[in-house]
Amino acid sequence: MSDDGNFRRLLVAFAASNLADGALQTVMPLVALGITRDPGAFATVTLVGRLPWLLFALPAGALADRLDRRRTMVIVDAGRVVVLGVLTLVVAAGRQELWMLCAVAFALGCGETLFDTAAQSILPSLVAEPDRLERANSRLYAVELTANQFIGPAAGGIVAGVALAAGVGTSTVAYVVGAVVLMTITGTFRARPVGPVPARTSMYRDIVEGLRYLAGHRLLRAMAVVVGISNLATNTTFAVFPLYAVEPGPMGLSAAGFGLLLAAVAAGSVIGTFLAPWTIRRLGPRWTLLTAMGIGPLFSLAPAVSSSVAWVAAAFVVSAAVGISWNIVTVSLRQRIVPDHLLGRVNAGYRLVAWGTMPLGAGLGGIVASQLSLTAAFWTGAGLSVLCVPIVWSQVTTARLVAAEPEVEPVSPGRA
Repeated sequence: MSDDGNFRRLLVAFAASNLADGALQTVMPLVALGITRDPGAFATVTLVGRLPWLLFALPAGALADRLDRRRTMVIVDAGRVVVLGVLTLVVAAGRQELWMLCAVAFALGCGETLFDTAAQSILPSLVAEPDRLERANSRLYAVELTANQFIGPAAGGIVAGVALAAGVGTSTVAYVVGAVVLMTITGTFRARPVGPVPARTSMYRDIVEGLRYLAGHRLLRAMAVVVGISNLATNTTFAVFPLYAVEPGPMGLSAAGFGLLLAAVAAGSVIGTFLAPWTIRRLGPRWTLLTAMGIGPLFSLAPAVSSSVAWVAAAFVVSAAVGISWNIVTVSLRQRIVPDHLLGRVNAGYRLVAWGTMPLGAGLGGIVASQLSLTAAFWTGAGLSVLCVPIVWSQVTTARLVAAEPEVEPVSPGRA
């Protein structure tokens, strides 16, 4: 790790922004539950919030390679503050409606495409040695997941149990803190061109260049498809899961209890970030990835077979603990092998395939739950998850993983 001061500030900013995201995971469904309990209408909020990954991921990647990545993250956090500040006032007045939640979810989703693409692309600029990216990503994921899925959901549920508006306001304040800390990171973080500075090209040509790289890289392409199927499955389940979990649903949880259940996912994920380096060393990247996808169906299978809080929480912990190793291996690989001037666009193209399926999963979950049942949606999610295993087995081989690792020139800290 080279520029420890900047890296520590990035960790703090990530913690604040992801604390806000995590609180919203609990608060937004609770606000929606106060408006409707129709599965189709309820799932619409999740669908709309994930839609920007399908619509705007590619332009977000092009912007990440054109603009200063730190500045982009600051601007996005500032925009989130404005959007949630307005929603806080609306909820406090008791005037919230479903279309308003959808509008807020869409705006936050647009910000997420820009923020997350810039964030993944900025990390190699803060880590001089490419072989230490797994360690850096493990620490980043540990902080992110602790805030996003452990502290955030639990805090959001507890505060929202007192007042929904206060729950939304908690996220607003956390985004303010994230933006302020990001502003203290020193240096410039524009993408580094290869060779002479190229002439300015159109956004369209920039996007095509990134997609061409991804499409031509067999290993990255296969990984993106696998994550796309996995996210399709997970969102088929999770889009309607609050209806199953929160009273009067079968699990009978309160608002605070729902937040604590979501925290079980983070508990597993945080455990996984500490275990991942050891797992990768012991099993190797290929078997680590196979294990992650082999355990994946458990997330949807658990609520499909039982409404026991203990069973569902335990399943969430295990699937999250094993699954996080997939992210650490694959994100670190992309950061090492993709040229810096293409990294934002390749990350965005990867996430278009990997995350663009999330609104489709939310829509599928809503349809299946409306026409059949909530448990049918969970079984659908589990079945889709199983499809990932044969793809990883056939496409993500040890030979291809080794061949993908060229000699990469380290990126100097403090600039990009």
